[in-house]
Amino acid sequence: MTNSASGRTSNRRRLLSGMQPSGRLHLGNWLGALETWAAEQAKHDCYFFVADWHALSTNYQDTAKIRGHVREMIIDWLSAGLDPDRSTLFVQSRIPEHAVLHVILSMITPVPWLERNPTYKEKQEELKERDLTTYGFLGYPVLQAADILIYQPDDVPVGVDQLPHLELCREIARRFNHLYAKPVFKEPAALLSKTAQKIPGTDGRKMSKSYNNAIYLTDTEATVREKLKTMVTDPARVKRTDKGNPDICPVFSLHKILSPQPVIERVDRECRTAAIGCIDCKKLVADPLAARLTPLWEKRKEIERHPDQVEAIITQGCAKAQTVARQTVKEVYDVIGL
Repeated sequence: MTNSASGRTSNRRRLLSGMQPSGRLHLGNWLGALETWAAEQAKHDCYFFVADWHALSTNYQDTAKIRGHVREMIIDWLSAGLDPDRSTLFVQSRIPEHAVLHVILSMITPVPWLERNPTYKEKQEELKERDLTTYGFLGYPVLQAADILIYQPDDVPVGVDQLPHLELCREIARRFNHLYAKPVFKEPAALLSKTAQKIPGTDGRKMSKSYNNAIYLTDTEATVREKLKTMVTDPARVKRTDKGNPDICPVFSLHKILSPQPVIERVDRECRTAAIGCIDCKKLVADPLAARLTPLWEKRKEIERHPDQVEAIITQGCAKAQTVARQTVKEVYDVIGL
């Protein structure tokens, strides 16, 4: 069934999400987003985009690697189970309609809405070495809203920390609909990731390329195991005989995500009594992690043997996405009177 106003070709709910191509993807990206995306393909009409314009918001002075990161990200997506026959995979900068809607929405978005964005100051603190006092960085939530609303999605998969961004998008949609007295944009619902907690890095902080604490999807099994050996644990466990507290241990956080329940219960019990040491605890989580990553590693090798297919997938996805985006911009122009 086709809905001409939204470009829909089925009655399934539409889902949309994207990622910035700021470098190699890591476990946080995979467990926090990609696994959810792959699972939702069976239930949703999915649109996933590489947000390369967004990469400029914090990396505008160093753009040499962005194009390569875009391609590598698509390969990671395909390796993680995104299927171009079931999902539309595309690149933001190849769809200029995103910029058109961004300009229009920027005209109606109050500046205080942007200044209260929790990520605005957090990122400035995290990336102190970069000058983020730019209009693009302050206004990136408006571009983000345009990225979402232009495809009229029903659902947007997010982590808990991203809920304020989606709510701002919903507020912008409501304001537009109110100003022009027509419900052009639907307010997308949040689809919370199954792995809602932050994935810890090897230093215990949230896993991030910026912190140099990430385990990457392109790491070899030997590298993954070696990085896990260096991961911080309960700081109170100085000696092997010291009793630990799993509730504050980053390694145990990984166990709760990756390990079978009997192992989780064993580690929880034996850590508190010092019956198991940190080295053995890390080995127990390394095995299930390697087992889950092995199909991804094998899929990547297969994709890399056919490099031309990657560009073909991007081209096909962009063509489909642009058809939908153009229809939305046309409706926006009609409502405004442009």
